[in-house]
Amino acid sequence: MTTPSGHPLPYGSWPSPITAADVAAASPRLEGARFVGDEVWWGETVPEDAGRTAVRRRTASGIVEDVIDAPWSARSRVHEYGGGSWTATAEGVLFFVEKTDQRVWRLDPSGRPQPLTAADGDVRFGGLTWQRGRLLAVREAHPLAGAPSRDIVEIPTDGRGSTDAAALRSVVSGSDFVAHPALSPDGTRLAWIAWDHPDMAWDRAELRVGQLADGIVTEWSTVAGGASSPLQPEWLDDDELLYSDDPTGRWNLWRRTSSGHAQPIARADADTGGPLWVLGTRWFGVLDDGRIVAVRTDGADELVVIDPDGSERIVAVDPVTRMSIEDVRGSRILLSGAGRTGAGLWEVDVDSPGDARMHVGGSFPWGVEWMPRARPITVTGPHGPVHAFDYPPTNPLTQPPEGERPPYVVFVHGGPTDHVGGAASGRIAYFTSRGIGVLDVNYGGSSGYGRAYRERLLAQWGIVDVDDVIAAADGLADAGLADASRLAIAGGSAGGWTVLCAVTRPGAFAAGISRYGVADLRRLAADTHDFEANYLDRLVGPLPEAEAVYIERSPLSHLDRLRTPLLIEQGLDDRVVPPSQSEAVRDALAANGVPHAYLAFEGEGHGFRRAETVIRTLEAELAFLGQIFGFETPGVPALELK
Repeated sequence: MTTPSGHPLPYGSWPSPITAADVAAASPRLEGARFVGDEVWWGETVPEDAGRTAVRRRTASGIVEDVIDAPWSARSRVHEYGGGSWTATAEGVLFFVEKTDQRVWRLDPSGRPQPLTAADGDVRFGGLTWQRGRLLAVREAHPLAGAPSRDIVEIPTDGRGSTDAAALRSVVSGSDFVAHPALSPDGTRLAWIAWDHPDMAWDRAELRVGQLADGIVTEWSTVAGGASSPLQPEWLDDDELLYSDDPTGRWNLWRRTSSGHAQPIARADADTGGPLWVLGTRWFGVLDDGRIVAVRTDGADELVVIDPDGSERIVAVDPVTRMSIEDVRGSRILLSGAGRTGAGLWEVDVDSPGDARMHVGGSFPWGVEWMPRARPITVTGPHGPVHAFDYPPTNPLTQPPEGERPPYVVFVHGGPTDHVGGAASGRIAYFTSRGIGVLDVNYGGSSGYGRAYRERLLAQWGIVDVDDVIAAADGLADAGLADASRLAIAGGSAGGWTVLCAVTRPGAFAAGISRYGVADLRRLAADTHDFEANYLDRLVGPLPEAEAVYIERSPLSHLDRLRTPLLIEQGLDDRVVPPSQSEAVRDALAANGVPHAYLAFEGEGHGFRRAETVIRTLEAELAFLGQIFGFETPGVPALELK
């Protein structure tokens, strides 16, 4: 179809009903979900309310309302990335971590929040879980000097811990990091995940099981892991433990008895598990009748039900990526994820999936005809196959001039262990509906394709990731699907690092967009927080032995090569990648006379949550691309380049 005037329009300048404000409001960021009595509760970031995380519920009558009113915000800062910031009892008692003070609070029905932990130094809580009448959490205590300590604690629910920190019972410690505490049905044993520096949880971790006496682990043993990365222990009964592990190179489910016998369940060339950046993430659940429902990832996600005899079937659901099984009851599950109709939370009966109920999200204010369909592609790069998803320009009312090829933005995810799975989003549609294609790349190092693909990046960060995104972009251009002279690259955090590394290579991309990107590896190693304190040992090399590599890889070591126009976006409260790194890139661009813009945002950390920030950055990115690539961007404020 053509435009209403009947005239084709250049790519990039197509009229679109999708505004930046629509995008900011349309994609909920969910923070867990639970069945609570006859209701469904979930955590949801509210961009228009300064990015606070509300806990909301859908009542039995269908009314959606907040459980905690503004300005209360349920957000943990354990590991800086948080997770597991709230839980609830079947009777509707809410326990949550308040963002501003990191204390745990209790809210009874029709009551007011009451503190359960003390305001005593820099102590944080996350991974909250209510099990068999006990409130367990991961505690992270930051001393005035030295590294933080972490343990699994039981928090008294009567408020004694609000005035006396000693009232909290330390259930188990003894490792740098802990996660996923699970009480056995009889309450005599605890299973949990533990790991130590310099490893990350997806490098090597241990599944430990300990005996409890008076609520404290008195002795424990490692039952899985060491050379692998077990996840999410769940007790099937007092004797059998279910968990995910990847000794074969793929996270699959395993069953283990107290006698030490372990066996895999329904092996697959796909992952039931992923990098443990956020506490409380769940990849499987056990139904009341003993069946297991699990997420499997091989690029995209699928949902499977596994019978006790090992047989399995795929359950058709809307999400195709970022699936998490938040809770189970009977044959029903609460499933979060993202699909072609957007991110959301669904209630699914695995025996009648066609009757799935959407509780939040899962739709856009514009028609599905404006959403691009992901095209999975694989290209051959210098280090092996590179997987990506192509989202072509999609607009039902407009066509381009004959023979013109579209500009493209290559999206680079963070982590760098994250992955993308082919779900459309408001952010992607904001560009594709205007005639700008998006190529979302799972470069080497990404999860979702097994350990070998993820470990391709070891000691090669800044090389493999850059080579892979360039190979994917070149493959698209060589196939005639993109204009090779109008390729941009955009990414945040670790993705921002890849952007900055790529734009120091002459001719790789014509424009770059860096959101809180790493620019100086030595500064990152010195400034970063404890969770990632040794992450660079594996991605680059240990210091001081590898200092020369750190210098050579860092974009700031090659200021003379920064010749590509760049848009830089930075949160001023970022503790993972401090603003000093983005400011150094800005100063180098100015010194080199390269067109650029620097946008800094008060009140934003590592990842933008406020509606006004999302709106400003989207509009700025479109305006930036229009100026660099030479197309009009009607309805979008101009961006001043320096």
